Amino acid sequence: MRKGLSGVITLILLTFLISACSGGNTATSTNTNQTPATNDGTTASTEIKDGGNLIIGVAADPVILNPNYAGDRVSLTIDQALYAPLFQVNDGKKTFYLADSLTLSEDNLTYTLKLKSGLTWHDGEKLTADDVVFTIDSILDEKQNSMLRANLFIGDKPVKAVKVDDLTVEFKLPQVSPAFEATLVQVFPIPKHIFENETDLEKSTKNANPVGSGPFKFKEYKAGEYVTLERFDNYFGGKPHLDSVTYRIAKDTNAANLALQSGEINIKYLDPQDVGTIEASNNFEILPYSEGRLSYLLFNANSDRGALAKKEVRQALSLALSRDEIIQAAYSSSEYADPAKSFLTPDALFYTNDVPSFDNDVEKAKELLQSAGVSDLKLRLIVSSGNKAQEAISLYVQQKLKAIGAEVELQNMDASAYGQKFSDMNSTDFELAIAGYIMGYDPDAYRILYTSTADSNYSHYNNAEVDKLFNEGAGEADVTKRGEIYKKIQEIIADDAPIYPIANTKTIVAVSKNYGGLEEAVLKPVVIFEDLSKIYLK
Repeated sequence: MRKGLSGVITLILLTFLISACSGGNTATSTNTNQTPATNDGTTASTEIKDGGNLIIGVAADPVILNPNYAGDRVSLTIDQALYAPLFQVNDGKKTFYLADSLTLSEDNLTYTLKLKSGLTWHDGEKLTADDVVFTIDSILDEKQNSMLRANLFIGDKPVKAVKVDDLTVEFKLPQVSPAFEATLVQVFPIPKHIFENETDLEKSTKNANPVGSGPFKFKEYKAGEYVTLERFDNYFGGKPHLDSVTYRIAKDTNAANLALQSGEINIKYLDPQDVGTIEASNNFEILPYSEGRLSYLLFNANSDRGALAKKEVRQALSLALSRDEIIQAAYSSSEYADPAKSFLTPDALFYTNDVPSFDNDVEKAKELLQSAGVSDLKLRLIVSSGNKAQEAISLYVQQKLKAIGAEVELQNMDASAYGQKFSDMNSTDFELAIAGYIMGYDPDAYRILYTSTADSNYSHYNNAEVDKLFNEGAGEADVTKRGEIYKKIQEIIADDAPIYPIANTKTIVAVSKNYGGLEEAVLKPVVIFEDLSKIYLK
């Protein structure tokens, strides 16, 4: 989902670990742009120059290159370079991209957005208010099945986007909504002239040759190997420094690490266990940062075996586990993960960890199973192969649940297959999944995960009171009252245990020291960098 990117509301299946690829149009191209680092880690020249390629490895193929539908980390990362947002928010401050300004009326019911003049799509067509209105209308169109749709409803009524002139759009709210700006952060306009005659935007063949407005334009995609983008010279933010960016699909983590060390990959996520090896080469900047990410164990209440539909069973499974033990097993130390109890992350408004918790009490777990009339549980846990954290957690879960009489079958699959199964709302052939999400700073974003009819309610959680409270929270202007609503939601969801929150984790990225402009590009949750146009080869 572009549900939650801190500042960008984006749900992601954090099994899709991004790596990087080397330049050119082949999957195995060597990197001719690498220049050796000096003993102090700097390159021989730090002069900003244009040209060269950047190789970003990814652990899976993109699911879809359309920001209205992208929900996995890989698709979102590539879309960030292909499509431009209206604006982004970092540390409470807006950075305007396609938009030039955003103002709120005195009655707090109308937002007026002004676009920059002279904007164009990658094919040279003008980008105007018509495109913004078309994007909002297509998200709201129930037949189009956009995962962003729920966030554009306030109190069960839709936001209306109205064109004023070619550069001006008014967003009319049905009621006051403190969450609306956070919702707009996730809007990346798509071109009306490309999609207006398509009956199904998600399945449209136009997504195979995307036309965006970001710093890089689509060049080539070879399934299982790479996606290559090339510089968009007319990018409104200034011509990007790099000639191209290639996303190399590297599903095997160990092979990807070797490619990183040999220079075939320039940027890659690291597992905590691999930091020491990569850091020792002195060729990479190691950048750990908080994404506002929750790692969790999902309980699928829609399983064809039916056991997890009972709250007491979910609570019992949670009690058989220990967050502290999982953190040591999967993340090496508490340096990269903090124990979590709430479904919200610490960066979210109104977050609290003071909620009911089911953790590390095997005897209580057995009592709950007995009182629920459940025994000899047989559970299937889907695992993304090559994801070291997932593999470690899955083995731990299998071992610990055995102590309460639950047999866990581990179903390992590659990241692409895992993502497809996890995100298929009709999947009934598994009970457990290890996943994660990044949803941003406004708690209204989480409604797509925890309201009963939401398209991304992967646990199939159903609580009418929670549905009602989410609607109330979205439209409550009083900060104190709004905080009370979300505290109550956190308490109810924690007690219902649709998930077992594990930890708020840090992300670790390795970036070759041959590249500069990292600070200007801005480290960003989910997509690594906010604006790749700023990165240059030293």
